[in-house]
Amino acid sequence: MTSPLRARRRRLTWIAVGGATVALIAATLALGSGAGDAGPQERPVATAPSPVGEATPDEQQKALLALARRDAKDPLALGRADAPVVLIAYEDFQCPFCGRFARETEPELVRKYVDKGVLRIEWRNFPVFGAESEQAALAAWAAGRQGRFWQFHDIAYAKERARNQGEFSESRLRGMAREAGVADVSRFEADMKSKAAHASVNKDQQEGYALGVTSTPAFLVNDTPILGAQPLDTFGAAIEKAAREARR
Repeated sequence: MTSPLRARRRRLTWIAVGGATVALIAATLALGSGAGDAGPQERPVATAPSPVGEATPDEQQKALLALARRDAKDPLALGRADAPVVLIAYEDFQCPFCGRFARETEPELVRKYVDKGVLRIEWRNFPVFGAESEQAALAAWAAGRQGRFWQFHDIAYAKERARNQGEFSESRLRGMAREAGVADVSRFEADMKSKAAHASVNKDQQEGYALGVTSTPAFLVNDTPILGAQPLDTFGAAIEKAAREARR
């Protein structure tokens, strides 16, 4: 696979592809979706090397599975590091469909799969909707440095917010951090501005771009891509299939 495709405005009801070639994965994740965000992307798509290149199908599958970091100390992850299934989520805090997933689907996935040790959820910051998306991503990472990422995540997604209208201004991000229980707000502000924060967000973005992600939310369930805030049943089917395959 070469550089990621630019977003194309095509409506798809949902996409869930298993065992696909990397070329197909890149194409499906880059299409845009009726269930995902329909607005224009506000920043150019960066290029990143493919995680698989010109690999065989087995090598492609292994490369996609290897994207799961499985770091037990990762504050931007939920669930056991050795869970058989990892859902990697590429999301933007200004994406309304990411918010829908966070409010409606994610809690059920936690209850049905994460709490039972079947699923691990790994967040990737993928800000694509401008300056406030970038600021929110940096703030979420900074909250994670004090063990409050998921609390911040829940507050940021608690309601749908107008895009780039001050909902994620510096003062409001400080307020969200306090509400999330971030103990040291001064440290939070310093962490937001740090090189480490920018490097972490950029790493997540480049990983997504290498897969062809140009629209949010986008997910990998082990090696199965899912685009958009799909119904719970779509995620459940992909998770259960991946769990069966992991047991073989």
